[in-house]
Parts: sequence; structure tokens; C-alpha cells
Amino acid sequence: QVQLVESGGGLVQAGGSLRVSCAVSGSFRRYNTMGWYRQAAGKERDLVATITLGGSTNYADSVKGRFTISRDNAKNTMYLQMNSLKPEDTAIYYCATGFVNGAPRYWGQGTQVTVSS
Repeated sequence: QVQLVESGGGLVQAGGSLRVSCAVSGSFRRYNTMGWYRQAAGKERDLVATITLGGSTNYADSVKGRFTISRDNAKNTMYLQMNSLKPEDTAIYYCATGFVNGAPRYWGQGTQVTVSS
């Protein structure tokens, strides 16, 4: 079984930075790809970024150049560094892994990120 726990969310002003973390318990390295998703109030959950075991990354167009996904396999932790934050980045951010046919099997509980204008 795999458990994911996010942390690091909070309130930040527009233009500011925030880093969220995802601590993974269980056999972390078995899961090649990990990802961050976000869900704003009243909207669907969207993919933000993914990272493979080898470190290859992919980003949603809306966050390219502002967000950086990374992982530390030794610490069983994944990160999302968010810079130049905008009010539209406000959402609950979820980490996920165990992708099967493009969909993750395991989710964290989410962490709230709020960007004030």
C-alpha cells in the first residue's frame, strides 16, 4: 500500500513563491511517474506536472516557466516549487502516483494554496 501526504500549502500574495511537498510511504521507487494535480473551487481536477523516476518532467501550459516539479527518491519525497504565483493558481493541490492507463491509483489528501491579489 502507498500513502501520500502533502504539506506546505498556505496563503501567499500574487507574485510570490511557495513550495509544496509530498511525502510517500510504502515502496516509492516502484512508481515510475508521480504527479501534481490541482482543483479550484467549482472546477475539475487538472494535471499540473508529472515527473518520471529518471527525472523527466512535463507541465501544463498554464504553469510552464513558473512551476518546477522535482523528487528525492532517497527521502521518498516529491516537491512542487511554485514561483510568480497568480490568483488563478488558487486551488487544492494533490500529489498522485501509481499511474495505470494514464490515471493515478493513489492520491494524497491535498493541501490548500491560496494566492491573494
